[in-house]
Amino acid sequence: MSDEVVFDLAEAESLAMRACLAAGASQATARSLVDATLSAALYGPAVLGFPHMVDYLDSFREGRINGDPAPTCERPYPAFFAADADRGIAQLGFDLAFDDLVAAARNFGLAVFTQTNSYTTGELGYYVRRLAGEGIVGIAATNANAMVVAKAGGPAVYSTNPMAFGFPLGEGSLPLIIDQASSATAYVNIVAAAAEGRAIPEGWAVDETGKDTRDAARALGGALLPFGGRKGANVALMVEMLSAGLSGGPWSLDTPSFREGSASPAVGLTIVAMMPGRTGDGLVERARRQTDRLQSHGVFVPGVSGIAYPRPATEGLKVPRAVFEAIVKIAGA
Repeated sequence: MSDEVVFDLAEAESLAMRACLAAGASQATARSLVDATLSAALYGPAVLGFPHMVDYLDSFREGRINGDPAPTCERPYPAFFAADADRGIAQLGFDLAFDDLVAAARNFGLAVFTQTNSYTTGELGYYVRRLAGEGIVGIAATNANAMVVAKAGGPAVYSTNPMAFGFPLGEGSLPLIIDQASSATAYVNIVAAAAEGRAIPEGWAVDETGKDTRDAARALGGALLPFGGRKGANVALMVEMLSAGLSGGPWSLDTPSFREGSASPAVGLTIVAMMPGRTGDGLVERARRQTDRLQSHGVFVPGVSGIAYPRPATEGLKVPRAVFEAIVKIAGA
């Protein structure tokens, strides 16, 4: 039996919607989460599509996510949106403010959306990919519970604190999307390696004693390392200030786990939306030529290189069998 299940987009969407609703999500919450999950499955890292949806489904059922929230959004400045997700998913609050955020960016050249009190954001590239689809440059930053040490042997003080950047490359082309953690790897990669019994590269994590480890299971009991040592830790701190600091959300040291307990992580998310120059500047086309040029030199351009676009209609989504079975079980509950 294959370790993967392949099904088409419509089947994946239907299953995901049924699972979200069965787990206690409202129609609006389910719609936002499924859209983000499908986007990640199509264009994001494989571990952040359907595998991460299982975390959401478990969290709906165990109380870490409010399945029927009433997000609010204030506008203290003309181009600044301050939202409260009401312990719901981050994607719903973003979706509700999206049209106004895009309009503000087009009017003022720049707009900021910051949100607190949500579950973890899922694939961070999703938010800047949405903006790029509107021809807007985006930067996003978020945090979660502490699982990264600033230096080996020290306590966990930061989350993986990812940041994402998106730049539109024009009609008929996928946007440039950089989505990476401040840690040496994303936490979900450690989880996946532990589940599959795989060793992890040296420099990714430390065990419970603070020593470097290649054992993914021991890494889960220890902590992740920042990429690039102190410089990576500085990036994690910058992301923490942009997300928790600007939104007023909890610091990673004070954030509950997103995988256990009944408390919401209540994390922060900040997104900066920028117009790519003035109308007629041609900066988007210029950026596209540069990414083409880089690829001709063998450079991997994230979000673009190695991704078929448009996606062939006959190509199915591949989901790990264990993930598929877990979602099917919840959908049928």
